[in-house]
Amino acid sequence: MRLTDLNLSALRFRASADVFGELQAACESNPDLARFEVIGTSEEGRPIAGVTLGYGPQTVTLVAGAHADEPVGPETLRTLVLEGLAARDWLAEGEGLHALFEQFTFKIVPHVNPDAEAKNQAWIKRWPNLGAYLIHRLREPPGRDVEFGYPVMRPENRAVSRFLFDYQPIALHMSLHGMGFAEGALLLIEERWADRTEALQSGYAEATQAVGLRLHDQDRSGDKGFRYLGPGFWTTPKGTAMRAYFRRQGDPETGEQFFLSSMELAVLSGRDPRTGQTPLSLVTELPLFVLTAEYNHKPGVPLLFDRLREDLPALTLAAQRGDELDKLIEPYTIDPLDLTTAVRLHLRVIELGLEAVSTKE
Repeated sequence: MRLTDLNLSALRFRASADVFGELQAACESNPDLARFEVIGTSEEGRPIAGVTLGYGPQTVTLVAGAHADEPVGPETLRTLVLEGLAARDWLAEGEGLHALFEQFTFKIVPHVNPDAEAKNQAWIKRWPNLGAYLIHRLREPPGRDVEFGYPVMRPENRAVSRFLFDYQPIALHMSLHGMGFAEGALLLIEERWADRTEALQSGYAEATQAVGLRLHDQDRSGDKGFRYLGPGFWTTPKGTAMRAYFRRQGDPETGEQFFLSSMELAVLSGRDPRTGQTPLSLVTELPLFVLTAEYNHKPGVPLLFDRLREDLPALTLAAQRGDELDKLIEPYTIDPLDLTTAVRLHLRVIELGLEAVSTKE
């Protein structure tokens, strides 16, 4: 069995407080495989959970929730822990999770930003209501953005830095993210690995195609460090590139609000001193709402996506007034991405990442 074979029948969006006790109980019931920790507290005093799974020589670090208006990543990691530990029949010698746990030690933070998660519940609880999403979504600005606050900008960053990046070699780091709207799926790859992940990229393209999802094809010409690798693939961003971008825009004050991303810190702290190998770092980007209308697509130019971004302020105002949105969004054919499909795709990326870094003979 594979991670994508985990039981996904009861998926739903949950808040950290709702699942905290379940995570702790599941780990405590499997002390040979798992360890649960409160790794720190948020600014508002909410506990942040950390889970260690397995006992293998290769370390894998997984974190989600930095942008709390992207709730699929946290559900993926909660599912990985809870359903993985529930599937004890996977643990036959040399098979399933037993084989994974012999090769890898997983250090997992299912949700790094529980305060902002709580503030997004007004639309998450009404998912997939588009109007609720437009009105109530909350995205933290630079200087508050947890993903670009490593290692010490916020207490959440300090907690994750201690738990995940304790200066041991890291084979694979993943930060699970998402997009509000896109024409398809996107995957970000650390630039040192960009030319060494052909099988991973092919596997991701095949997985998205299998569920009828296009690849989001947008060439940003290196904007903010996002180098275009082809349809559906960019390099991971860097705080330095973010700062340089805003300086070029005449806004150095905003630029100075960007620190290191978790991907950058993983590379800095997770290098193997024996080999000099840097971790494979990946960022998942799956849309909550998919723009599915067909049009004459030019490579690297997502016309639907660009037009929708221009229309979003007006759509949000219409939602706030209580206007009917169906006619307004008709040109885009906006469909919510099913949660089960999204979680399965995230799990597939984790599988592909593990395959890419595997040292097992």
